[in-house]
Order: sequence, then structure tokens, then C-alpha cells
Amino acid sequence: MLLAPMEDVSDPPFRAVCKANGADLMYTEFISSEGLIRSAAKSMKKLDIFEYERPIGIQIFGSDIESMREATIIATDAQPDLIDINYGCPVKAVACRGAGAGILQDIPKMVKMTSEIVKATHLPVTVKTRLGWDDKTKNVTEVAERLQDIGIEALTIHGRTRVQMYKGEADWRLIGDIKANPKIKIPVFGNGDIDTPNKALEYKLLYGVDGIMVGRASIGYPWIFREIKHYLTTGEELAPPTLQERVDTCKAHFTESLKWKGDVLGVLEMRRHYHSYFKGFANFKPYREKLCTTMCPADIFGLLEEVLYVYSNEELVVSDG
Repeated sequence: MLLAPMEDVSDPPFRAVCKANGADLMYTEFISSEGLIRSAAKSMKKLDIFEYERPIGIQIFGSDIESMREATIIATDAQPDLIDINYGCPVKAVACRGAGAGILQDIPKMVKMTSEIVKATHLPVTVKTRLGWDDKTKNVTEVAERLQDIGIEALTIHGRTRVQMYKGEADWRLIGDIKANPKIKIPVFGNGDIDTPNKALEYKLLYGVDGIMVGRASIGYPWIFREIKHYLTTGEELAPPTLQERVDTCKAHFTESLKWKGDVLGVLEMRRHYHSYFKGFANFKPYREKLCTTMCPADIFGLLEEVLYVYSNEELVVSDG
């Protein structure tokens, strides 16, 4: 089970709770090559990795081959277990500058860039990409073969094109075709729309992938890793996390956020997670508003204890809404 690299989400505090709940391989948020070679504070901070996170990959992105080569050297010095290249980000500010999924419009450049990155590090190099730029250019089969030939050691494929962004249903059929291609010897991981243990098992059996990467479904629900792993092993569904587990995990996430970011950023950047941790709780809006406006860490811990007390004294029904 792989945790997808997600900008403004998969930082060390979030990775800590995902690791505790069964994520096998994790990645940093994607890091700008230009930011690294210019020692930009935000980019350099993203290089922070911790022993308990291993194995962990540092993911980099960029459009300039020399900058990506230099960034690879810098990232290697941070001593991750692997270097991952982002050839999949669909966001306009990235893709329309020829980085992320944008490079899918220039496969020769993609191959050359990857070759330079492989030569610049002693670490394994992996790639995350998409099916193609649009429905007319689903060139991931060619991409998989050519990148394998120049030395990447694993490939993760998100089952959408760049034009799709995150809309519509992920199409795993081409992912399965690549895994079944006798020319492909490296591990192939699938990504996109895996949000339940049942779907994880169904897609693994249907498409034969070596592993499954989970992204958005883990936000506020790190238990999805343990649930999927248990289901793949036993065929049985685990009970959902208890209220106590939800509060304890949210508190653990917040504690790590304070340690890594300090009292101000630690409070501010945790705010994006409260809704997800308590999604579907009846009448939770007043608590969410308090959690998202309070600046004192002690008061936030107090609010979480209040949530535990209040919802422990009424029947807890968590909906999907």
C-alpha cells in the first residue's frame, strides 16, 4: 500500500498517522526543482524525512532537464530511499509550463530528463504519471517501455489523462494492459479512485498491479491503509475507527503538526484536516468553526476532548456525507 504524494497534504505530520495505520511506502509532497537549486525555504523544508517513515521517496518536478538533474543530487543528499519523478500533476500552473503531466506532450524530452536523473543518483528512481495528455494521446504504454529501458525501477500510473484532471472515473484498463505487457519487468502500481477495501481487491485482481496507491481517500481517514491490507489478506472488513480512535488520531496529527511547523503554522495548516476527520458527524459545523478559528493549541486539544465527550454521550452515526 502506497500513500500518494499530495501537495499541502502529505507532509511529515500526515505521513506519521498514515504510517501508523499501515502505509507501506510514502512520498513527500512534490518539490520544485527550481526551488531546490535556489535553496528556497519552502522547498528545502519539504526534504525533511524521518527514520520512522522509511521506506520513503522524495518526489521532484520541473521542466528544465539540468535543474532536475541538480535537484536530484540535492534530494539524494537528504538520504531518502528513492527518488520519484512527478510526470502526473495536472494543475495548470505546473502542466502548462511543461512540468508534471505537461511533459507527456514531449516524450523525447521526458526520456532524456529521466535518463539524466537516473545517472545523477545512486538511489532507485521511480516515476508517477498519467495515461496521457488527453484521450487522443494516451501514450503511457510507450512511456512505460522507454522509461524502463533507461533505468527506472517502478512506475505508478494514475488512470486519468491530464485533461480529465480529477474528474470522471479513473480508467484502469490501460494500467492493466501495461502490467500484462511481457516487455515490462518493473513493478507497476495503480492509482485513482481507490476508496474502499472492496475496490482495492477488485482492481488488484482485475488488473494485476503490484501495488495500489491511495491518495484523496486517505485524507482524514488514514485507517484506509489498515482496512485495505486486512481485506486483501483475510477477505474480511474491519470495523470502522471508533470515536476514540478518530479523536486520538486527529490529536496525534495535530501534535506532529505543532512539532514540525511550530505553534502558528502548525495550527493554521491543520485546519484543512478537521472536516475530513469528522466527516459525516451530525451537527459538527459549530465545532469545525471553533477548531478553524482558534489559535491556542491547548484550546484546540480541549475542543477535541469536548468532541469526544459530547459524541460519546449520544448515538454516533457517521454518514458518507
